[in-house]
Amino acid sequence: MSGAVKSNVFGSSGTVAAAAGGLSWQSVVTASTVTVESNKGYFVNTTSNACTVTLPASPDVGDQVILLDYARTWDTNAITIDSNGNNFQGQADTYTVDYDTEGQGINIVYSGSTNGWIPNSDIANALTPVAPPTQRAIFAFGTSRTNISNLVTSSGVVGSDVTGVGTARNALAAAGYGSDKAIFGFGDAGDDITGVTNLVSNQGVVASDTSAVATKKRQLAACGFGGDKAIFGFGKTGSNVSTTNLVSSSGVVASDTSGVGSVRSELAATGFGGDKGIFGFGVHSGSELGVTNLVSNSGVVASDVSAVGTARRILGGATYGGDKGIFGFGYTSDYTGITNLVSNTGVVASDVSAVGTARNYISASGYGGDKAIFAFGYTGSSVNTRNLVNSSGVVASDASGAGTARHDMAAAGYSLSA
Repeated sequence: MSGAVKSNVFGSSGTVAAAAGGLSWQSVVTASTVTVESNKGYFVNTTSNACTVTLPASPDVGDQVILLDYARTWDTNAITIDSNGNNFQGQADTYTVDYDTEGQGINIVYSGSTNGWIPNSDIANALTPVAPPTQRAIFAFGTSRTNISNLVTSSGVVGSDVTGVGTARNALAAAGYGSDKAIFGFGDAGDDITGVTNLVSNQGVVASDTSAVATKKRQLAACGFGGDKAIFGFGKTGSNVSTTNLVSSSGVVASDTSGVGSVRSELAATGFGGDKGIFGFGVHSGSELGVTNLVSNSGVVASDVSAVGTARRILGGATYGGDKGIFGFGYTSDYTGITNLVSNTGVVASDVSAVGTARNYISASGYGGDKAIFAFGYTGSSVNTRNLVNSSGVVASDASGAGTARHDMAAAGYSLSA
């Protein structure tokens, strides 16, 4: 065999593979059988069927064949190697050789008649798709039962008021869903509590009301889970509850799921770990709580975890750092500005001293891919102050607000575009 020797196409450090005159890549194979030639590469697409690959009958020592899982479907429809009378890694051609791992690629070289074809590399190229992080946020609704909204840019700038759409209300919740959209739901409409929801497009446009599915409630919380879904949970009907409602990746709200964990209202929630969530804090029977409940990546709410941090209510929660969360502000015996960071495994840290004006009825959201923002709230009167949170979870001092000062609203992230 003659020709150039170059680095293995799979990039394995220290491994070289012969390429006679340069490896020649062929058209995508979709048939159920294919006979390959030495020193050529083949993309094998098994989307519709399995494929038997017949190797050359009379190879020379050093001859090479590369096969790649073109559509990442070998786990569904495998390829079978027919070594065409030659040994394959020392075994006779009577043995069956299958490759059935998603994303696999094999680089085989002929070593001679004793061991025959030997894989020079035999790997599965990992594919773990990660959606681009949410870049923008939206604050909407709030006292005194309004439906105006304020968009937040990927740099944390809060925009002026956008004319309201949907039932004017407060004491509602919001979360991201579908990777790049958001949903507002439930709340206090004045004459009655409600279960209506309003979807938010990836352009930040709030849609009109979607009729309620599930028990009406207020003073609840919501967060994302599973990468593209959301969950509303807890709150108050006529009394405090712990029921939840899942939201599909297309924004459809499911009926009630029986509650797990302490019944309570005026709590907060945030995502963590990229695909899980956590509900935390709140109030029941006049007592502030510090318990938390983890939400799995399939939307299952776990039982109570003992309190870490000051028990309080009417606080905010948001993601930051790409895979972590933060709870902040709220009310104990007075307004507070303390925060508690949540690790990427859902562990809540002890109190971090307050930075920014102490207040309650605050809302929060992730933005800019890895940052968060707390904004608006109540200090004795409504404010529109905001506090940015950097990618390390450090809360900044007060920044001047934009939009109508109000409190008891909701916020969520949306849009993958900065």
